Amino acid sequence: MKPDPDTPCRIGTRGSPLALAQAHETRDRLAAAWDLPEAAFEIVAIRTTGDRVQDRALREIGGKGLFTREIEAALLAGEIDLAVHSMKDMPTLQPEGLVIDTYLPREDPRDAFVTLDGRAIADLPEGATVGSSSLRRRAQLAHRRPDLNLVEFRGNVQTRMGKLRDGVADATFLAMAGLNRLGMAEVPRAPMDTGAMLPAVAQGAIGVERRTDDSRMAEMLAAIHDHATGLRLACERAFLATLDGSCETPIAGLSDLVGGTMAFRGEILRPDGSEVLTCAGEAPVEDGEALGRALARDLLDRAPVGFFDWRG
Repeated sequence: MKPDPDTPCRIGTRGSPLALAQAHETRDRLAAAWDLPEAAFEIVAIRTTGDRVQDRALREIGGKGLFTREIEAALLAGEIDLAVHSMKDMPTLQPEGLVIDTYLPREDPRDAFVTLDGRAIADLPEGATVGSSSLRRRAQLAHRRPDLNLVEFRGNVQTRMGKLRDGVADATFLAMAGLNRLGMAEVPRAPMDTGAMLPAVAQGAIGVERRTDDSRMAEMLAAIHDHATGLRLACERAFLATLDGSCETPIAGLSDLVGGTMAFRGEILRPDGSEVLTCAGEAPVEDGEALGRALARDLLDRAPVGFFDWRG
């Protein structure tokens, strides 16, 4: 039974402009795949704890789950039928009764270095202030430019650009994927080469969550699932899960699918950027998940005593 304007498919998401754009993309792909009108879908914006608390770092108030908890509760309660997420914000485990097995085609996974005048990192003077809420980005930048002043910097794209205009910081980082999905060509940005700055695991990917026992949604979502993105994220999220990744861990990783081969590069850092450990490997595509786990274990084995002290 397909959804219709009288009994629409309710798609839950956060209320930020980017989250809504991702929900609209999901709706549009489902409507096209099943020849349905837009009115057969309802976008339900849900405010999460992460959205409400803007004056503290995520790691201080509970980590990644702060952007998903209320949405997943609504999904389990039957208040919505699907939930759309930025996969880089997702914990590696879903609550019992929920599953993410649908991914949209991945956008540009790179980070964007953003200043009002288009300067690159190398152009920033000593002592310049860079704002970011990402422990990973701050650790990576501290490793490359320990002379810079790094500050906590939260909010959506519009909020962060406003902070730059107000002089709170000289520069910040955003995701290329978010800028592209919002059509914000006017934002001056320098895409970061992944050889110089690996992105967050699953950056640029949208995942759609459903109830495990909802066969109707499973059938509908299967029509829009991007198989290649699913394979890449299986590798990356296995890497993250093995390292016990959260907002408290500076972890980066990126997979690449070339023919029948999965290639992966990853790194872990001390939060102050004083030390970084890297890994890389390849495997047949069907062994991508095992590759992610194996490379994570290799990093854990090579980490010196005290490397993970920040995890308490």
